[in-house]
Amino acid sequence: MHLADDFRDPQLAERLLTTLTRRLVPGRTYRLMEFCGGHTHALCHSGLLDRLPDAVRMIHGPGCPVCVLPIGRLQQAIDLAMEQQVILCSYGDMLRVPGRGRQSLLMARSAGADVRMVYGPADALVVARQHPQRQVVFLAVGFETTTPMTAATVAQARSEGLRNFSILCNHVLTPAALRGLLATAEEQVHVDGFVGPGHVSTIIGSDAFAPSAKQYGKPIVIAGFEPIDLLSAILHLVEQLNAGLAEVQNDFVRAVSPSGNQRAQALISQVLELRDTFEWRGLGPIPHSALRLRPEYSAFDAELRFSLSTPQIADHRACRCPEVLRGTCRPTDCTLFGTACTPASPLGSCMVSPEGACAAYFHSGRSRLQVLPNAPASPPTA
Repeated sequence: MHLADDFRDPQLAERLLTTLTRRLVPGRTYRLMEFCGGHTHALCHSGLLDRLPDAVRMIHGPGCPVCVLPIGRLQQAIDLAMEQQVILCSYGDMLRVPGRGRQSLLMARSAGADVRMVYGPADALVVARQHPQRQVVFLAVGFETTTPMTAATVAQARSEGLRNFSILCNHVLTPAALRGLLATAEEQVHVDGFVGPGHVSTIIGSDAFAPSAKQYGKPIVIAGFEPIDLLSAILHLVEQLNAGLAEVQNDFVRAVSPSGNQRAQALISQVLELRDTFEWRGLGPIPHSALRLRPEYSAFDAELRFSLSTPQIADHRACRCPEVLRGTCRPTDCTLFGTACTPASPLGSCMVSPEGACAAYFHSGRSRLQVLPNAPASPPTA
């Protein structure tokens, strides 16, 4: 028996759905946001999104690290690869995200740039060792889950005295983004409670979300990624809301502790420090929501090494990714969804990564079920 089978039990899922339905207060709507792209994918892939009672409305939040990176930060990497003759390494999803004029890192590679897909920063370090005469830059993106790997790699590069390795640091912080979203959410979209991110919480711990729950009066339930995990979290959110509670509850106890992975936290703190502010796609600038290298590791900061500035580039005027990330619209509300914008030819970042809401909807068949029949076949000129 597979370890996850107990969390995919269809009979248990049906019982949880029955219990959830019985817990609902007649006439009340429960607006819950999952703050993790992995949860969005799981909700769509498992079919749970279609099985939930009508009174439970899932709102998809900014939980995809590839999606929330603004175009200007991506364009830094594209320009660097094209103009500085560096070896630019990053995760596979990042290579397909469209930048200025829909140009991507993959397109830059087709035009002659040396762009390479890697599985993590340690692979980029191997490339740097193999090519001592070339500058190797790793485009580092992600929430707290992937940040320890970047920190460990930079520390290793420093210990080896590698002078041809650097990173473009775009690591962002989930609790700060949650606070930033809640600070403006009432003006844009009402959220009653949150399904808290599972993987992120293995690093930072469930206690990291307590200040947000207390300040804004919103319950947060940390969840795993299987159907039973998600149903349990949704049920517990409904129960908290019915009782007038706003607590952090950890339903992912098999992986998440209250204090998280303290060794990983110490490594992050050793190598990285808070930025004063950082621009998020869809959310705008959020104070203390991202990380940069500490001064003692500044030799590995590609922004400093290559004197980079961040261009201000607006999203395509027809792209609704910013609204999707804020939870103010669903992917299928966009007239380009599944027609001019598909995973094979994405117009926005939310259609690239499997954790993006648009890609999750598309791959679960929603493009065939819900796209408007009169959607245009091609996007208007930007």
